[in-house]
Amino acid sequence: MNDQNKLTTIYFAGGCFWGTEHFFRQIHGVTSTEAGYANSIVPDPTYRQVCSGATGAAETVKVTFAPEIIPLSDLIALYLLTIDPTSVNRQGNDSGTQYRTGIYYTDPALLSEISSALSREQMLHSRRIAVEVAPLENFYPAEDYHQDYLNKTPGGYCHINPALFKIAASYKSRPKTFSRPDDDTLRRTLSPTQYAVTRQNATEAPYTNEYYLEDRPGIYVDVTTGEPLFLSSDKFHSSCGWPAFSRPISSGLLNYVSDLSHGMNRTEVRSLTGDSHLGHVFPDGPEELGGHRFCINSAALRFIPLEEMKKEGFGELIPLIKKNQE
Repeated sequence: MNDQNKLTTIYFAGGCFWGTEHFFRQIHGVTSTEAGYANSIVPDPTYRQVCSGATGAAETVKVTFAPEIIPLSDLIALYLLTIDPTSVNRQGNDSGTQYRTGIYYTDPALLSEISSALSREQMLHSRRIAVEVAPLENFYPAEDYHQDYLNKTPGGYCHINPALFKIAASYKSRPKTFSRPDDDTLRRTLSPTQYAVTRQNATEAPYTNEYYLEDRPGIYVDVTTGEPLFLSSDKFHSSCGWPAFSRPISSGLLNYVSDLSHGMNRTEVRSLTGDSHLGHVFPDGPEELGGHRFCINSAALRFIPLEEMKKEGFGELIPLIKKNQE
């Protein structure tokens, strides 16, 4: 059976649908996109009616995809790169209820995965995220000139950073899959400190660990699986004694676990694929960076400098680092 014979449809509202549609069209495994208006109280509304705010509709993109090629969780993670999820009825220069963010579904079985992805995303923000999640009540295709607008109008208005289109397009060529080796292999390949931290929830010594003062651009990967977890451009200096990050590359890469050990009430951070203990997340990070401090053990990570990323198979993440450093 061809992977693309099994298709799923989901609806993303992310501000102006010109950029949102163009973004999803780049992703391998997305078989079709269509710009339109979701959950309108006015049947078959026009663009002018939607812009008036009287229809209650959201500018939305219908995305049909092959989940065996691009899982829904990955689509949501990519979508979240294109929006400010805490902004209410505004994205970029566009404001109004028609520019609200939202994920709409026709299959209730998708709700759990959507909710889990947004719950992980909420952990990255001090403000409540404003992404609406609801069943699709209706969807009306937009006028023909809105379809595939940015291909037909090069240089047309778009609120999405163009670097993200490259990330979406390169996602299809990423050959890596990640899995955690068995415990015997990890005992042989990891240092005693790395094993104690990742598999036994230990904490390495502060200030003298490998990456506390690391300032070079690059990515930090899970030492057990090789999966990228953090960007250098999200790293900041903290007096905590361990590497500190404002957020992971994607909220879908981590698990958050309540930790009441040592008489404290903390939130433990674990890698989702490797189930590695990484460290903890605290709500005392710089407010301008989102207000979170991911305090991570160096022993749980391996650093790959920017100049070596392409050679190691992570060239698609280079534009994301450069975007965040702008």
